[in-house]
Amino acid sequence: MHVTLVHVHVKPECVDAFIAATHANHAASVLEPGNRRFDVLRDPERPGHFILYEAYASAEDAAAHKQTPHYATWRDSVAEMMAEPRRGVPMLGLYPED
Repeated sequence: MHVTLVHVHVKPECVDAFIAATHANHAASVLEPGNRRFDVLRDPERPGHFILYEAYASAEDAAAHKQTPHYATWRDSVAEMMAEPRRGVPMLGLYPED
């Protein structure tokens, strides 16, 4: 399983708008072929720090996600909300087995 942990730091004044935009991206992403999980996590001690846990059956499925209209809308709408560039950390999902 192909997993990416996307670390996002959002400007304090943009947190609510970021959450709304990310909810829409999440709702569409979980319907994609090959999607296994798409979790949105928020740090309780740093409310502007989020991690998107994106799990796909394959690297190809993950790459296809980045070609979807909902991803492009999310990427463009949250770009100015970032306090710093987002950082994706690729991981290899071992369990649960696909």
